[in-house]
Amino acid sequence: MNVTINWFAFVQVFLAALTSAVLVVGFYALGLRMLVRAGRAPVVAPADFTDAIAVITEKEAHRAEKAAAKAAKKSPLTDGQRRVALWAAYGCFGLAAAAVLAGLVLIVVGH
Repeated sequence: MNVTINWFAFVQVFLAALTSAVLVVGFYALGLRMLVRAGRAPVVAPADFTDAIAVITEKEAHRAEKAAAKAAKKSPLTDGQRRVALWAAYGCFGLAAAAVLAGLVLIVVGH
């Protein structure tokens, strides 16, 4: 029994995985950055876990929400610039989703 490895195919898969990971993470991070620049910082309510190591209290969550609202008021951007940043954020999230869907299509169709 002789096992041969197609190294060119291995390198192709490695480069495709690396490129797609960079694209998805990069577009998502840029989308979050644009969302914050638009004054819409995502504030996530804490989850209640029975065995959690650290759970923030309602007071801490309210304080974080208040700080995000204060930071949004201090933004030097005009309303038009905020609107552009918001649409740029949506575009980046869309590109990240498109990269994920393209990968799924390649897996399902292009096997």
